[in-house]
Amino acid sequence: MVHIADEIVIHRPIEDVFDFVADERNEPRYNPRMVRAVQVSTGPIGMGTRFEAETRSRGRSVALTIEYTAYERPRRLTSKTHLANMEIEGTLTFDPIPAGTRMQWSWDIQPRGAFRLITPLLARIGERQEKTIWTGLKQLLEAQTPPSAGVPA
Repeated sequence: MVHIADEIVIHRPIEDVFDFVADERNEPRYNPRMVRAVQVSTGPIGMGTRFEAETRSRGRSVALTIEYTAYERPRRLTSKTHLANMEIEGTLTFDPIPAGTRMQWSWDIQPRGAFRLITPLLARIGERQEKTIWTGLKQLLEAQTPPSAGVPA
């Protein structure tokens, strides 16, 4: 098993960050490896919501399914992700701070098959990929105009 955890501060209100992240369909906008993400369950996003997604890894397509196993807006989002060669379970937590939102991630990755042989390498790759993904989110959200900007009081 591989455990990956870290955090990032995003200079946006907690609700903005949580809602944007909880809608997996947004991930291709900030994750350079994510090709597509589609909600396959019906209804509003919440516990039990499922997404099918596709990433690119070393020039090949990788399919994955994501299901939310806990949804506590705007503080906590827990998911299970299924790939052919691994299972990922983890939680994103969101805390309001004076500068915006502190988002923390904690993932447990269970490789299967031949991937079990490269577990130490998966840890290093996973840490780097997560940092890239969440830095992309930070850049995207901080570049957006706040919803209330430009609206007369």
